[in-house]
Amino acid sequence: MTEQVMAAIDGSTYSEGVSGYAAWASLALDAPLIFLHVNDNHPQTAEADLTGNIGLGAREHLLEELSQLDEQRAKVAQEQGRLMLTAAKERAVEDGVAEPATRQRNGTLVETLEELQDEIRLLVMGKRGEMAHQDGDHLGTNLERVVRTLHRPILMVPEAYKTPEKVMLAFDGGKTTRKGVEMLARSPLFDGIPVHVVIVGAETGDNRSQLDWALKTLRDAGHEAEGAIRAGEVEPTLHAYQEEQGIDLLVMGAYGHSRIRHLLVGSTTTEMLRKATNPVLLLR
Repeated sequence: MTEQVMAAIDGSTYSEGVSGYAAWASLALDAPLIFLHVNDNHPQTAEADLTGNIGLGAREHLLEELSQLDEQRAKVAQEQGRLMLTAAKERAVEDGVAEPATRQRNGTLVETLEELQDEIRLLVMGKRGEMAHQDGDHLGTNLERVVRTLHRPILMVPEAYKTPEKVMLAFDGGKTTRKGVEMLARSPLFDGIPVHVVIVGAETGDNRSQLDWALKTLRDAGHEAEGAIRAGEVEPTLHAYQEEQGIDLLVMGAYGHSRIRHLLVGSTTTEMLRKATNPVLLLR
């Protein structure tokens, strides 16, 4: 089965950014691109809400009308999704993608992506969905659940597209981020883009050895690579380095298996995602 760049789009303001970064990734990886829209049609009729003093005939009539209304809503949502997919496909073609595909499904986004994940090489999605609160520090619940569920790289993107020119890997020497270094080294996604490897911690022999290994791995693969060890709290230190160096794409490890159900308040990954204004590539 061919793995592809999959872009989840909806009616949110993030759709333009999703389309732009998905096209960039598809071209860089030389991988097929598919846009996905999921209609989450929760039934609107709730029989328990109609158990008042309504006569049987009137109650059945009301249920029938509500059912028809649900059907109409579903048709409208499907048509809106089709139009969004068409617009995204047209933009990708303008960006140089030869034959982007589209797919529309009914259900929930998380369950749909879990079902399709064997087809996914990279998932691109916005920070928040169309129904999410617009507070800049807020994470959409779909993103949280998708990151928990999928075992594929996820590129979380901002509302507007900008071609990445500098990449930073938040590196801690652990298994996930060591795999991240190796992935960065061999992935055509980052060809020609300088890579910064940053360890937040003390200037110890172990940290220096880990950093040297990461830089050698990247340089041996032909990348321009720089490294730094910075003391301080993880999240603000990474953000400060990002601003100082003009980093416009951040690579991080996602959450561990011990946090399956919910985000832990204060976790580094969560805080970086909440405050991110640039794309973040999450590795599993």
